[in-house]
Amino acid sequence: MPNVSKARYANIFATPLLTCVLEDGPELNALLRKRILVHESESPGTAKSNQGGWHSETGHLEFCGDAGRRLIDHMYALADEATQCVAAEYRKKIGPMQWTLGAWVNVNRAGDFNKMHVHPASTWSGTYYVDTGDPVGTDGTTPLHVFDPCPARATMFLPSVVPDSIFINPQPGLMVLFPSYLLHMVFPHNGSSARISIAFNLRKEPYP
Repeated sequence: MPNVSKARYANIFATPLLTCVLEDGPELNALLRKRILVHESESPGTAKSNQGGWHSETGHLEFCGDAGRRLIDHMYALADEATQCVAAEYRKKIGPMQWTLGAWVNVNRAGDFNKMHVHPASTWSGTYYVDTGDPVGTDGTTPLHVFDPCPARATMFLPSVVPDSIFINPQPGLMVLFPSYLLHMVFPHNGSSARISIAFNLRKEPYP
């Protein structure tokens, strides 16, 4: 039988994904949760991907005060780190990045969900979890569902081996970052308390 043990294996066209649990998450979340729930009671919100629930206006989390500003600093830092990781994979050197950022809050209660969508005209998208709702810290939390961006691969290439989607279980303080072209959704929330997340987009300037 031919010996192919020295063949080189590479995984091309991979999709980058970063996850980071913030060290100051517990402190931030206590401040963010209070500000968010007050603002929810005062603002009608808007409708985007959310089906039910509350979606705040998009901006820089001005209604969250200093805690919002601190969280945005984390968003910029994670986007810089992700971009450097991608560049390193391709043996590229890049300088400091300039980003245009927009962030908003989603509050989902029982039965609320976010339909499948992408975030056009952006580079990175992400979400940060303030409160996962009950139950906390188990597989019973309402996950983020992300899909393979190559539909042909999902139907034609080893479908019994290669998954066409993955679930990311949220936890308070977790920040997730992925390319904005990645399809994602959130199933109906089944917790007994509010699931509070902060979604955001970062667009490289000049774009693309």
